[in-house]
Amino acid sequence: MKTHTTYHTFNTKKRQEIIDITDLVEECRAKAAITEGMVLVSAMHISASVFVNDHEPGLWHDILKWLEDRVAPWEPDAYKHNTGTGEDNAAAHLRSLTIGHEVIVPVTKGVLDFGPWQRVFYGEWDGQRPKRVVIKAMGD
Repeated sequence: MKTHTTYHTFNTKKRQEIIDITDLVEECRAKAAITEGMVLVSAMHISASVFVNDHEPGLWHDILKWLEDRVAPWEPDAYKHNTGTGEDNAAAHLRSLTIGHEVIVPVTKGVLDFGPWQRVFYGEWDGQRPKRVVIKAMGD
């Protein structure tokens, strides 16, 4: 089995941001030189996510609005985590829990085996500081 691991650090300009990282996933697959296997992509922080969806800015807007309006509004006084720790990012933790922190992308015949429109995204819910993602390709 061949493997390759890369780490990438993101320092977003906004507190919440969605970044297409599909090309980084493909770079890791290519460096591992795998034709059959998988690539694991995982956020290494509990206030960020990795997910697969459509590369469409209107959808990104909808995701951010859905998280703010229906999942975990950014209301620091509403969360016990914030009062107990002195932080204000409980909503980011809940958003990460909802979206998830990792994905596995299959590799078939030397390519990332996506359905139509699928891409890999890093979702930052409490940014403006360095955060890492690990990408690990495994296979033959």
